[in-house]
Amino acid sequence: MVRALIWFRCAAAGDPVRPVQRAPVRIGWVAVGRRVDLEIERDLTGDELLRRMKGWITVDPEAVIGAVTRRGRLRVLDGRDLVVECRRAGDMEALARELRETFGEGVDLEPLPAGG
Repeated sequence: MVRALIWFRCAAAGDPVRPVQRAPVRIGWVAVGRRVDLEIERDLTGDELLRRMKGWITVDPEAVIGAVTRRGRLRVLDGRDLVVECRRAGDMEALARELRETFGEGVDLEPLPAGG
């Protein structure tokens, strides 16, 4: 398994940025006529986190998700960092090439050391 951080261009400032999850999502309920004291707390999936970046980055998150899922997957690593995971280094290299050709400087991969 090989991993890389995925970077984007900020739509407002044009500098490289990457989304991180600061805290798990908390979901609760409101009911008519009663109080519901139940909350679910969970981490976002990689796809969910990237989808929330629509408008904040210069590329279409759905197009990036489509490109990544052909060769690997998006994952929130350790409840914080959005990473791309591929089974083989060759898949990661091919994905990096495809992202550069499709999105130019809008998307970049930063390889993580083995075990990272």
